[in-house]
Amino acid sequence: MDVRRLELLRELAERGSITEVARATHRTPSAVSQQLRILEREAGLPLTEKAGRGIVLTDAGRALARSATDVAVAIEQATALWDEFRNDPTGEVSLATFPTGGQMLLPGVVNRLDAVGGLTLHCSDRDPESDDFPALTADFDIVLAHTASSAATNWPTTDVAAVKLMTEPLDIALPPGHPLASKELLDPEDLIGERWIGVPWGYPFERTIHDISAAAGSPMNVVQRFGDTRVTEAFVAAGLGIAILPCYTAGGAYRSEIVLKNLRGVVAERHIFALMRPDRAERLAVRTVVDALRAEADAVVAANIHRNPPRAA
Repeated sequence: MDVRRLELLRELAERGSITEVARATHRTPSAVSQQLRILEREAGLPLTEKAGRGIVLTDAGRALARSATDVAVAIEQATALWDEFRNDPTGEVSLATFPTGGQMLLPGVVNRLDAVGGLTLHCSDRDPESDDFPALTADFDIVLAHTASSAATNWPTTDVAAVKLMTEPLDIALPPGHPLASKELLDPEDLIGERWIGVPWGYPFERTIHDISAAAGSPMNVVQRFGDTRVTEAFVAAGLGIAILPCYTAGGAYRSEIVLKNLRGVVAERHIFALMRPDRAERLAVRTVVDALRAEADAVVAANIHRNPPRAA
């Protein structure tokens, strides 16, 4: 079987339609369909079947698509081994990041990679719901993702390689004149009755608000929801509510207008991962970028531990 046709079958398994495969592989839908029909003849079994106006994979098609992933991993392992012999982590690597992750990590990563000749990193910002980060690995070599789960249980680890980069504490953000701003530590019950600037449903911080509500024994009053922390910071600075913000990047242009407080009694943190397709994770250039991400994440954590007191229990 032709490896390129196997890759088209794998793309169909991940993207779900001939149209999306054609878009991703820069082919016409008819060309994709033709190649899949040839692969089906080579396999000797039906690999797809009609479902409404589209097609889905048969059991045989799904099994062969899984094998296509194994083939792709093996090819990348062989290529990476040769690149290591040549000491040549060159090439282009694409990376998608959620905004605060990019703000925190990418400038340092790019500086670290400047010493690696011939490696080009192309970055884009994306901010989907937590469950949707793995889908981005179809279009990017590396996806920076955050989740409330330390074990990345939200994501299908058989289909996506997940590398843990760091754990970042979450703080309660208050305007300076807020009555709670003078307290050293906050408890969940302190936050009953507050107006919250929350996040869209499905974002990691939403789970923390839910946990605060459960610990306090009272629902939290979320009056606005924003995915962009800069908008949230502006609302908090204007005295329009309180919010959960990531400790290492909170404040921005409003740093002097926001007070950050540690919360005890609730685990308030997010976990940041690098997600990749298993075959792309084998590329030496991709591994070089992941190593730079790990080093920069370690440096960010070390710098913030040095500046900030230990977190409350």
